[in-house]
Amino acid sequence: MKRIAPHPDSDYRRLQRLLDGGRPHAVRTWAAGYLAAVLTGNRPAHAVRHPLGFVCFPVFREAGHGVCLHVWTEGVCSSSTTSAIHAHSWDLVSTVLYGEVGNEVMEIDAGGVAPTHRLYEIHSGRDGDQVRGTNRMVSYRRRSREFFRRGDVYDLPHGVFHVSEVGGEAATVALGRDRHGRPDLSLAPPHVHDHRVHRTVCTPEETRRVAGLVLARLRDDAPSDRRPDE
Repeated sequence: MKRIAPHPDSDYRRLQRLLDGGRPHAVRTWAAGYLAAVLTGNRPAHAVRHPLGFVCFPVFREAGHGVCLHVWTEGVCSSSTTSAIHAHSWDLVSTVLYGEVGNEVMEIDAGGVAPTHRLYEIHSGRDGDQVRGTNRMVSYRRRSREFFRRGDVYDLPHGVFHVSEVGGEAATVALGRDRHGRPDLSLAPPHVHDHRVHRTVCTPEETRRVAGLVLARLRDDAPSDRRPDE
């Protein structure tokens, strides 16, 4: 089946061009404009508390492509009911707006003699996530660890198990491309039962507060080496 491409004027396509062109500073400019529009009401937004501990602004979603602004800040966060070790069902390209984001990639061993975790499928819907255990018991070990700072761009293919490490305040712009038919995956202790996770939507006041915090940080932390057209 032919995959439908996102609209040429979409946020996804615009940001994809900027990242492909090596212009992360222009992504910062886009993010500042988006957040300013959120604060004025020109871009309606409802930030969501993500189970992995950050606040997500779902900017754009169409034809299997999406853009999210992820914010790690105090006061508005949730905690995972499985573990921090997870694998996306989509290919991710992300750029760091500020702060430091670490990626710890895990090697999964399904044939070990002493498995420690069960593999769980995460089926996401409009009203939350359905967490379902599988029969696969695994163990894991660290394969690599990298840290990324302002202006850095990194990618994670679908199916790669990893842990995001964030210390302090940070924000990223993430572009995702779905791999249809594949669920998100997570590891958890074997005793965790199947359950549903309801994602909590931030109040309008919380959404504006977080948007204002990020916008202020972007303006205060603006790089001095921007290109004239950025």
